[in-house]
Amino acid sequence: MREEFEKLAAAGKISHKHLAPLLTLVECGFCQHRSWGFGQIKQVDTVFGRFHIDFQGKPDHSMDLTFAAESLRPIPREHILARKALDLEGIRQMAALHHLDLIRLVLQSYGGQATAEQIQKNLVPDVISSDWKKWWDAAKHEMKKDGHFQLPAKKSEPVVFQTTEVSLKDRLMGDFNAAKGLKARLVAASELLKNLADVPDKAAAVGNAMTLLNTEIQSHQRTMPALALEAVWMRDDLRAAGGLPPATEGELDEAAVWAQVDNLGKMLEAVPAAKYRRALQSFKVHRPAIWHEALLAILNFASTKLCGECVHLLVEGGKLDALKSTLVRMISQHTAGSELLLWLARDRSDSFADILGPEVFRAMLTAMERDQFNEKKSNHLRDYILDDQELLVQLIESADIEVIRDLTRALQLSPSFDDMDKRSLLARIVKNFPVIQSMITGEHTRQDNSLMVSWPSLERRKLEYDELVQKKVPANSRDIAIARSYGDLSENHEYKAAKEAHRLLMLRKSELEDELARARGTDFANPRTDVVTIGTHVVLTDLGRNRSEQFNILGAWDFDETQHIISYLSPIAQALLSKSVGEEVQFELNGETNRYRIEAITACDPAVLPLARHPVSAPAPAAPLAAGTDSGPAAL
Repeated sequence: MREEFEKLAAAGKISHKHLAPLLTLVECGFCQHRSWGFGQIKQVDTVFGRFHIDFQGKPDHSMDLTFAAESLRPIPREHILARKALDLEGIRQMAALHHLDLIRLVLQSYGGQATAEQIQKNLVPDVISSDWKKWWDAAKHEMKKDGHFQLPAKKSEPVVFQTTEVSLKDRLMGDFNAAKGLKARLVAASELLKNLADVPDKAAAVGNAMTLLNTEIQSHQRTMPALALEAVWMRDDLRAAGGLPPATEGELDEAAVWAQVDNLGKMLEAVPAAKYRRALQSFKVHRPAIWHEALLAILNFASTKLCGECVHLLVEGGKLDALKSTLVRMISQHTAGSELLLWLARDRSDSFADILGPEVFRAMLTAMERDQFNEKKSNHLRDYILDDQELLVQLIESADIEVIRDLTRALQLSPSFDDMDKRSLLARIVKNFPVIQSMITGEHTRQDNSLMVSWPSLERRKLEYDELVQKKVPANSRDIAIARSYGDLSENHEYKAAKEAHRLLMLRKSELEDELARARGTDFANPRTDVVTIGTHVVLTDLGRNRSEQFNILGAWDFDETQHIISYLSPIAQALLSKSVGEEVQFELNGETNRYRIEAITACDPAVLPLARHPVSAPAPAAPLAAGTDSGPAAL
């Protein structure tokens, strides 16, 4: 092929400087283009001076020789890309049976080193089609034992293949000794601890590491106590794993570190989150007289994760009552921080069911407004309130309607949410408490708000409300607690039924509170009779059938078919109100729509009014109704 290329160069079709690159490309048979990727050279056309190359997505691509020499990088046949093209099945067998051989092939293809991301890109998906993480974890475990591979501390750094084998102990101790700073040394010590089972002389390796750690603990005890505490744990864990005897005299222990700590919150926040629990347990053991007061004191200044760990230890240590008292005080005084409230919102366990109420949402609004002036504070609480579709409703569902109205006003005025987010939250309130709709839209008028009701029906509504609040809701709360104790809420049908009953009870409670607030009791005495009004008896003639009908129009919640009593809110009454004798009206009765003429308007017969004048002591229990409806009149 050299001779043909030299002829092309002599004829001026290619440059002499391109001879060597072209010969290398032909010899390798494979190439890499920065845009088209890996390709295999299938044919050299010396007549027209072109290569024919199969790229992925561009088979049999024709390329000028000069352009090829300048834009293609030759790929040797031993390169992983070439090996996949020549024998993909063989490479897959290597991946299944010989992890290290395949990793070595990839690394040598890239000059002896490559990052984990580069290795994955070369093998997935054509060689390893599923569960890359499992395969890579197994390969890393083998590489740690093999003396030819150097694994990096960070994912972004490369895995290195070294020709000279280094023992596992030498590599681990080399990394440990070479680490700069105690934090880096703890990372290296963690690797030593994880691989200690494969180290031949464990005691010697552990002894050397402990000597260095003891020196670091001494120097960091006062200036960086959190790091010193981690070093104490690491030293003690290495000692236990290496089977060495107990601590020697003069070693600093956990108690010595805690004795130097005067700011518990700052100390704990410097500990990695994964080690919060161990740090708190250690503090409890070594400061038994003050541990719970100290945890309660930092609770409002800790991160959400640390709050959760503090609460876990307090509850476990029998300090639930003190914890709840502290939470109630901070919530009622609106001093609770957003991180603490975020933990409470996420947890929402039965242990704090008596705390989770409308005041928690008030405290949340205050905390978020306070955080607006602190750039370091995050918006996690606000985001959680928006994302959790049930939180807001659960916090306010047991509140009186006036409390809910007040919270709605506070939400409308709060600067913590933009207009779209406010609409979303207000929609959740309205969905569960429809009576709030008018407050948000401003559609209520004085006339719309009031309900004219008879004294007996008002008494019945009040009795129903008292029974709901004092008996049914507490009983339902007990049912929920019992059902929750059965566990596995996703398959707990008793729990789901109890929660659905709770939703309906709260809906009815909201409806009754709105109705009672709007109700105006009356005995219907001395009504106007020149036109149809509330408290009048109306005689009609059905013009289609020439027969008489009569109605007594009374309060919003009154209905008695035997005495022809209907509510003034019913469709029939609404058609009749303000009409005079002789006028004709049209309405539906018993499923048929007909025209009627008003023949007479008089005050209601006293025989139908006694029940409307005197409250009864034991009315029949009223069935739960949807908002704005009643039994009877709606059917008329």
